[in-house]
Amino acid sequence: MKESFVLCSSCFSNQGLKISAQKLGTKSNTSCKGCNESKGYKLTKSILNDLAHQFFVMGSSIKSDYGGAPRIQFNEHQETSIICTDDINQDIKLFEKYLGVGFFHYGPRLWTLGYITPLEELQDENKRMYIIKRIINEYPIFELNSSKVFYRLRVEPSEPSNIGEYDSSPFPGKGRLDSKDFKVFYASQDLEVCIHECRVSVTDELYVATVRPAKSLKMLDLSTSISEQCTEFESLNISLVMLFYAGKHSYEILRLLSLEAYEKGFDGIIFPSFFTQARLGKLPLPSIYQSLDNRIDEFREIEISGKIPNIAIFGQPIEDKRVEVVSINKLVLNRVVYDYFFGPADVN
Repeated sequence: MKESFVLCSSCFSNQGLKISAQKLGTKSNTSCKGCNESKGYKLTKSILNDLAHQFFVMGSSIKSDYGGAPRIQFNEHQETSIICTDDINQDIKLFEKYLGVGFFHYGPRLWTLGYITPLEELQDENKRMYIIKRIINEYPIFELNSSKVFYRLRVEPSEPSNIGEYDSSPFPGKGRLDSKDFKVFYASQDLEVCIHECRVSVTDELYVATVRPAKSLKMLDLSTSISEQCTEFESLNISLVMLFYAGKHSYEILRLLSLEAYEKGFDGIIFPSFFTQARLGKLPLPSIYQSLDNRIDEFREIEISGKIPNIAIFGQPIEDKRVEVVSINKLVLNRVVYDYFFGPADVN
């Protein structure tokens, strides 16, 4: 049975909620039952529930050094106990009336904030090498062959048509996996991720090389999950996801992992992109599928679809003829589009 409209975007006082309701709602000239306005975007009860989750749960998310969690949750079992700005407090009454829910401060499970044993041990200088060796031994090998094409972006190269310009940076030590005197060639199967990773602007002169392996490369695949018989508090899978999605404070650990993989004979690493969230519109929260259910194919497919693998090849693979440049093109940014949603600015 088709749901009827209960509210519209014009019913809300807070501007962020108004805009979010417009994005989620249905354009209709029918009069709203809530405010009698005909121009507002109409919301069913289901859409109103989605709006509440987006604004109050997703919009209140905070990041910790590793992982993150929402500050607010809502359900039909609790009364509202949070205090926001006056306009949001007024709008909360609409959600209470039409959804029958209350909004409250959320106490997340500590693993969502990075309190996971392998991740904590990676941060301990005396214990991290044991976990690094576990990662290298337990995660699968992926053979990267000439059937795989990927991209390498350069900003304002001095000689755009010179293939040497697209090799590893001559000044290593600033990236996620490279370190002083240890060069790493970064690329991606997704061109938009390359653009994000390079922090480009519309005024930059951009060039992109299309690259493929000249021979089979032995890669450590950290973009997938291994089968685990443990809780989230012990999960190596979740630890790795949080590690790669963390900021620069994680680089010391990842550089040691990269060096150890090189010492063990790998040509490089395949890893989830830091900008996967921005590319796919994902929350900075670990997926509920990255837990005990990662052995089930359906859950694994959902979890893997949430990652866009990046490629890191050790050394200078163009100079060493391990990869070949198929073509070089100038890249012109024609349009930049931001997708966004809102959340409360202050919660007490």
